[in-house]
Amino acid sequence: MAKKKVVVLPGDDEAPQTVYAALEVIRALGAEIEWVEFPTGEHWVRGETDKAARAAIDASDSTLFGSTSGKTTAINYLRWGKQTFANVRPCRYMPGFKSPLAKPAGIDYVIVRENLEDLYLGLEGPLAALAPLHLHSRILRADLDTTDRGKYAVKVITEKKTRQVARFACELARKRKAAGHPGKLTCTSKYNMLRESDGFFRQIVEETAAGYPDIKYEQFIVDDFARRIVQSSHGLDVVVMPNLYGDILSDAAAGTIGGLGLAPSGCYGAGYAYFESVHGTAPDILGMGIINPTATMLSAAMMLEYLGFDEQSHRFENAIRKVYGEGKVLTVDQGGTAKTKEFTAAVIANL
Repeated sequence: MAKKKVVVLPGDDEAPQTVYAALEVIRALGAEIEWVEFPTGEHWVRGETDKAARAAIDASDSTLFGSTSGKTTAINYLRWGKQTFANVRPCRYMPGFKSPLAKPAGIDYVIVRENLEDLYLGLEGPLAALAPLHLHSRILRADLDTTDRGKYAVKVITEKKTRQVARFACELARKRKAAGHPGKLTCTSKYNMLRESDGFFRQIVEETAAGYPDIKYEQFIVDDFARRIVQSSHGLDVVVMPNLYGDILSDAAAGTIGGLGLAPSGCYGAGYAYFESVHGTAPDILGMGIINPTATMLSAAMMLEYLGFDEQSHRFENAIRKVYGEGKVLTVDQGGTAKTKEFTAAVIANL
């Protein structure tokens, strides 16, 4: 296999420590990767570093990204510049994870979050700006009162972006079915109230899923689905949802298996993908050396699979699984006393 080129954006605050831990394991795995490393957020120069990062991303096969608190600004280019429309967030329990559930064993599903539109377009402003539109509320059966001091936000759901993420989710369900999973797609949104937006999302997903007769299909209103994440998540396989719900509910999903320190993700486009943990930058434990690198490590394992390093990806995941199964070298958030470096060394020892 030809050597791959990967950009490394360590991120801000304590997040870089998880990225460096993941890199240490990948180097121990011996994957043929050329790394293009950038500085942490505290050394990021807006404009200058941004330009260099965009050029490096365009010349790379993928990016491993730490979390940002706003200092590392290349995240916008990775998402909207590279049009990475599907945010894939696996929720998989491993024995040894500190789950609050009585019976978490067997939880193994994937949230596919539409990544480019919905409320995340940031179309907001003063309520008075809507006055010329004379908007009529179907619920209130009256025109929108724009005289009070307030703000608005626009929710955008398009057929093109919904259909492409729906196809991605269907293909993922088909791929998982071939690997022994149920082969089921679940769609969720607030389609009972937001009929024109979330209802449209459901309609397009339903139409797309009809083209995959080998995949089972079901749909739930998003508040009911939130309950199902906690009460009956064992029956889930691949779940597709709009941007905002995916961001919120994937955090809730992580909580059921043991926390955000265990939650990986990858953002996929038609020709590019980047990988990052779901969690934030953890400024509250900055410099303490105790951050859990598992989420970033699992994200890195997803990246290896994307790049074609299947064998190394499996070894990486299996090593993490062994460390948790043994339960001897766990970080503080998982009930242990190990520092980040000790956990990393244990993963490498189990490769």
